[in-house]
Amino acid sequence: MHNQYRLGIDAGGTFTDFILADRAGDVRIFKALSTPQDPTLAIRAGLALIEEETGISAREIVSNADLCINGTTVGLNALITHTGAKTGLIATRGHEDSIEIRLGHKEDGYRYDPEYPPATMLVPRYLRRGVAERVLSNGAVHTPLDEEDVRASCRHFLREGVESVAVSFVWSVLHPEHELRAAEIVREMMPDVRLTVGCQLYPQVREYTRTSTAVVNAYLAPILQRYVEAVDNHFRALGARHPVRYFQSNGGLALGRTVSDQSVYAINSGPASAPRAALWLGEPWDMKNIITVDMGGTSFDITLTRDGRANVSKNIDFLRYRIGIPMIQVETLGAGGGSIGWIDSMGLMQMGPQSAGSEPGPACYGQGGDRPTTTDANLVLGYLNPEGLVGGRLPLDIGKARAAIRTHLAEPLGISVERAAYGMFTIVNNNMVNGIRRVSVERGYDPRDFVLNCAGGATGAHITALAREMGIRTVLVSKLASGLCAFGQIISDVKYNYMAPAPVRLEGAEAAATLDRLFKGLEARGRDDLADDGFAEEAISIRRALDMRYVGQVHECTVDVEPFEVTEAALERLKAAFHARHEELYTYCEPQSAVEVVNVESAITGAVDKPGRMVIAPGRGAHSALKGTREMIFSAEGLTHETPVYDGALLGAGDRITGPAVIQEVTTTIVIEPGWLAELDASGVYVLTMAASAGAAAAAEAVAEDA
Repeated sequence: MHNQYRLGIDAGGTFTDFILADRAGDVRIFKALSTPQDPTLAIRAGLALIEEETGISAREIVSNADLCINGTTVGLNALITHTGAKTGLIATRGHEDSIEIRLGHKEDGYRYDPEYPPATMLVPRYLRRGVAERVLSNGAVHTPLDEEDVRASCRHFLREGVESVAVSFVWSVLHPEHELRAAEIVREMMPDVRLTVGCQLYPQVREYTRTSTAVVNAYLAPILQRYVEAVDNHFRALGARHPVRYFQSNGGLALGRTVSDQSVYAINSGPASAPRAALWLGEPWDMKNIITVDMGGTSFDITLTRDGRANVSKNIDFLRYRIGIPMIQVETLGAGGGSIGWIDSMGLMQMGPQSAGSEPGPACYGQGGDRPTTTDANLVLGYLNPEGLVGGRLPLDIGKARAAIRTHLAEPLGISVERAAYGMFTIVNNNMVNGIRRVSVERGYDPRDFVLNCAGGATGAHITALAREMGIRTVLVSKLASGLCAFGQIISDVKYNYMAPAPVRLEGAEAAATLDRLFKGLEARGRDDLADDGFAEEAISIRRALDMRYVGQVHECTVDVEPFEVTEAALERLKAAFHARHEELYTYCEPQSAVEVVNVESAITGAVDKPGRMVIAPGRGAHSALKGTREMIFSAEGLTHETPVYDGALLGAGDRITGPAVIQEVTTTIVIEPGWLAELDASGVYVLTMAASAGAAAAAEAVAEDA
């Protein structure tokens, strides 16, 4: 039968996750070691692993799949390691250094640090060329484009072996002709280079942001083009009947040619699928406010959905580079299973951000690591199976874990190994809680109004402790938690963002007509593009956003709205939405002040058919899955408690477990603290709830500690 399978591939720093779903709702997870030097090797290895475990060949899966989806860290890794393409920039003369001046901005946390080094420039000074041209803020031409300057720039780039060129001029969004003509000249003289045109990639007001976004895109474009071609060719050779889709940072799928041209959208594509997976898991209970936390070996990623929509950020500094395009907001911390414990100059215990990674890894892996890590602490606390992880394929050495903690933390601090381990556990949890607050409290949301969703292989050991600390009373843990981002990809839709500058005050019929015309124009383009991609009209949906501010404000905030005809009367709806969002973000609004729009954006989505849900057979009671007990520690005193351990593979729908307890799944371990109740739903999701008495006890304990 054709279109029997759907395959999701998520390349992480240590592992590449594979999710294989079929029409019947059977969903399986596989993991292969990532190969950053050539990511296609990990894809080949993963497909071979699937064949080994299922007996289904890669050719059979790919040729009978309706979608093969790839989330990649290729762009992210190139940006981190500064191994992108040799890039040239053509800018308005006098503005060649805007990407280095950076609006005079130094990242938060380093603003007053004179020792903090400047960001590495993706385009060195000698490859930034200024040309004579100037457009004014009203769109009028002050200085015509000097085409000879552009040609001289091309000759210089050819001599220097430039692979990719970005073109970005001042106020090009109001008068794009100069940029477009410069682009024609570059294509004529340098037909083999990748070309990024600022007014096409990011047609929004703000010259520095537009130029920086264009430069990042140009820097990554040749790398992504080579990767996309290699993956597409591999899947075509396996008989793929449909083109591979790639996951974008905006939370949607796109074709390979789009990712090649708009490579900046692929930077953070892995964790960007987490919100979609979270909403899918919460759908049976109509849960739409969900915070997802994903703890791997090195990092801890946090995303948030509110009212069924993911937090989206624009104009952010990502890895020290300003990027304007909309990206799912992902807060990333150096707090993974490999985070190393150490003592600072004041004699205080710290965790991370340095990590033991996968090589040599935590001390308990027995691969040469001797520093105490989060994983070592969890093993000493009794949370992890001493017989090993991943079904015993990764053995653990508790003696080496205890020795590392004793040598580096317990003895220097004069405390027991058990107390040191619980201290490590508590500190890494506090680091993660601070990150959760950044995507919730600092965005105007109360985390107690949300459900906490567990993703990543290492998160399950911490999930109830994190929820308790945040005051969150409901937690979701899917049996697919360790590969949740790959699962999020196979249930995601195709999504494209279309933008336009719109410097208008929200007053009068003319302003309303301008906004209405812009939105309808963007959405007509989107509908045409999705129609070309095979989507019927009924499968297409639209969301709008406006960058708005009070007249006189320096910065604007983004306001999401449903599509409606923008009439003069409807301007009041836009103002009300802006006042409400401003108060959410900054705790006040000024209804009496004039409001203006700076930019508009339409997100056009093409809905993709979803695979069936996992179905778990009814259980026979949790007692049938009891494997035995283990001594575990749940308090700072370091006292051990004999705690039941359950085999997740033997639990059925409706089975309930009261904490303290541990559920061991093949690719994750779920720690249920005292005062929590876990129930396995038929959809393959554990629903963890905090008992009212436990919440009251935790609150009383917090008051006592504060006193």
